[in-house]
Amino acid sequence: MGNKILLKAFCLWALTCFLLPASSNGLVRIGLKKRHLDLQTIKDARIARQEEKAGVGASSRVHDLGSSDGDIIPLKNYLDAQYLGEIGIGSPPQNFTVVFDTGSSNLWVPSSKCYFSIACYFHSKYKSSRSSTYTKNGNFCEIHYGSGSVSGFFSQDNVQVGDLVVKDQVFVEATKEGSLSFILGKFDGILGLGFQEISVGNVVPLWYNMIQQDLVDDEVFSFWLNRNPEAKEGGELVFGGVDPKHFKGKHTYVPVTQKGYWQINMGDFLIGKHSTGLCEGGCAAIVDSGTSLLAGPTPIITEINHAIGAEGLVSAECKEVVSHYGDLIWELIISGVQPSKVCTQLGLCIFNEAKSASTGIESVVEKENKEKSSAGNDLPCTACQMLVIWVQNQLREKATKETAINYLDKLCESLPSPTGQSSIDCNSISTMPNITFTIGDKPFSLTPEQYILKTGEGIAQVCISGFMALDVPPPRGPLWILGDVFMGAYHTIFDYGNLEVGFAEAA
Repeated sequence: MGNKILLKAFCLWALTCFLLPASSNGLVRIGLKKRHLDLQTIKDARIARQEEKAGVGASSRVHDLGSSDGDIIPLKNYLDAQYLGEIGIGSPPQNFTVVFDTGSSNLWVPSSKCYFSIACYFHSKYKSSRSSTYTKNGNFCEIHYGSGSVSGFFSQDNVQVGDLVVKDQVFVEATKEGSLSFILGKFDGILGLGFQEISVGNVVPLWYNMIQQDLVDDEVFSFWLNRNPEAKEGGELVFGGVDPKHFKGKHTYVPVTQKGYWQINMGDFLIGKHSTGLCEGGCAAIVDSGTSLLAGPTPIITEINHAIGAEGLVSAECKEVVSHYGDLIWELIISGVQPSKVCTQLGLCIFNEAKSASTGIESVVEKENKEKSSAGNDLPCTACQMLVIWVQNQLREKATKETAINYLDKLCESLPSPTGQSSIDCNSISTMPNITFTIGDKPFSLTPEQYILKTGEGIAQVCISGFMALDVPPPRGPLWILGDVFMGAYHTIFDYGNLEVGFAEAA
C-alpha cells in the first residue's frame, strides 16, 4: 500500500520546522526548508487526503525590476507539497508557522480559546493576554478552503514578518478547525496574499497594510520555490522586491484580469509540439502558491495524463488492493462475513461507526472521514468496496478464486481515471513530452523532470503526475490553477502596484 500512502501525502497541507529570519544586504529573508520524506507521518495521514482548493493573453510587457531592498521570507518545503515560513503575532511576538497563500486573503492562527477542535492541540495557539499590543474585536467569521474550513473571531495585534512589523493587523483567532488536514498538517495557520475582494469580513490583508504603513519600497512580492529534493533551502518569499540570484533573464508580465485571486489570461496550450486548441481564444488562470499541483479542466488534464502514460489513482489503488487483499476478501466472504463488514475488518474503511460511544456526538475525525468516504476520496476504502461487489458477482458465477482474482485485476484496468492525481511509471520519464503554456504570447514549458514529482529511491520510488483535474464551476470557472509545480519552474513576481504577474526562469 506504499503507493496509496505516498500519493495521498502530496495533497496534505503539511510543513515543519521553524527557521529564524536572517538579514542580508538590506533584505529580510523568510526561508523554506525541505524535509526528508517521513513515511510514518504519511501513514498517519492516509485518511486525510486534501482536496485541492479553488477558491493569460492580454497585452504583456517584459521588464526587470532588478534588485531591491525588501523583506525576504525563507520558506520550508515538505514533499514539494507546501511552502511555509515563520511569523510572529503580538508583543512580544508569539511564533507561528504559516502557509503563504496567494489564493486567499485572510490571516488566521489557532486561538488559545480553541477548546473543542483536535487540530488546535497539535499547533501553537495565540494568547491575547500575553500581548501588550492586542486590541479586542470579537466579530465571528468563517473561512472555507478546499481542504476544509476554519471559524473563530477577529482580533487585532501587531504582526512581525521577517524584520518588518505590521501594526494593528486584523486577523482571525481560529476556535474551530474542521478538517483532518489541519490536524495532521505541520503548519499552524494561513497568511493570505490575495486581494481584499476575497477577504472574509472585508478585512484589510496584511500585504495591503505593509504598503500603507510604508514598510516596503516597491509594491511587489516575489516567490522562489526550490524544487530540488536534496536542497536544504526550500525557497524564498521577498516582500518589497526581488532577489536577482533566483531567476534568469527578464520577467514576462501579464495583467491581472480580475482582482480577488491573482487571475491572469493564458493562451494556447501544447502537449509536446501539438496544440490542444483549448486555450487558443484565451483561458483564465490563477497563480496560487497555496496549491501544490497544477490543476485544470478534466478533459485536458485527462489528455495530458494519457499522453504521459499516467494512471488514475482509483485504478492504481484498485490494483494495489487486489494484490494485497484479493485473497483475503475472497476468503472472508466465503466464510460468511457480511460483505458490508469486510473492508472494515481489513482496516481499509475506518471510522465506519459514526457515533461516539462515550458522548453520542460524532467526532471531528469521524465526521471528516464520512465526508471523504461519501465523496469517494478515501481510495483504499472505495477500491475495497468495489472489489467486494465484484467478488460477490464472481461467486454467483461459480468462478474459482484464481479466475476471480484475475478478473478483478482486469476490471481495475477498466476504471476511468477520476479527477485528482495520477501515478506514473518512473522509468518512462525520459520519453514524456514537454507541456507548454502560452503566457503573454511567450511559451513557458515544463519538462517531465519539472512536472513529475518523485519520492523514494530504487524499487520504492513513486512518481506522480503534477497535473490534477479540477473543475471550477461558473461564474468563477472554468479556471486553470498554476500552483507550485509551475511556480517552482518559474520565479514569480506579484506586482500589486501595476496589477500584473511576472514570470522568469527560476535559477
